[in-house]
Amino acid sequence: MLPSRFIPLAEETGLIRPIGRWVLESACAQLKAWQDDSLTRKLVLSVNVSAKQFHQPDFAWQVKAVLQRHGVEPSLLKLELTEGMLLENVNNMVAAMNELNKIGVRFALDDFGTGYSSLQYLTQLPLDQLKIDRSFVRDLVDDHSNKAIVRTIIAMARSLNLDVIAEGVETRAQKNLLAKYGCAHFQGNLFGKPVPIEQFKALLRPA
Repeated sequence: MLPSRFIPLAEETGLIRPIGRWVLESACAQLKAWQDDSLTRKLVLSVNVSAKQFHQPDFAWQVKAVLQRHGVEPSLLKLELTEGMLLENVNNMVAAMNELNKIGVRFALDDFGTGYSSLQYLTQLPLDQLKIDRSFVRDLVDDHSNKAIVRTIIAMARSLNLDVIAEGVETRAQKNLLAKYGCAHFQGNLFGKPVPIEQFKALLRPA
């Protein structure tokens, strides 16, 4: 089942909170396992966080507790937030992000360019990375409007000293054009499809 079907249902039923806690717990357990292996100890793991999960009053405490419980270096955990989350409780959101940022947790703004948030929030949030939404990457090679949007996002990220990563990169032509515009990080099937964790680890080992 695709996330576009699963996540709205989980949010509607209220299951997104226990699922989110389980995902965070599993992610930190995996980071701990990676820390104990010289091959993977520098890998950063990204975790998508839903609005209902993030806006819990004790969310920052939850994250710090699970990091401490597993003995994980906080800078190896990256939390991905969607742009739409900026539309509610911005002050509380900034406070929680700053609390986690102080111990080293990283933040990425996912699906950037698809929401309706004010750009002024970008200067308030302790972000490390903007993620260019796949909807702009899909037709990038042939669509002049998407080219302009992508160039603008990359330029803005640079001016704010933010890293930028493009989602949904499926072809070499997309990758080359993004690189030409100054994007250095990519996510998509051109580089690898979702695989079980042991298979992923095997891919890292020298042939």
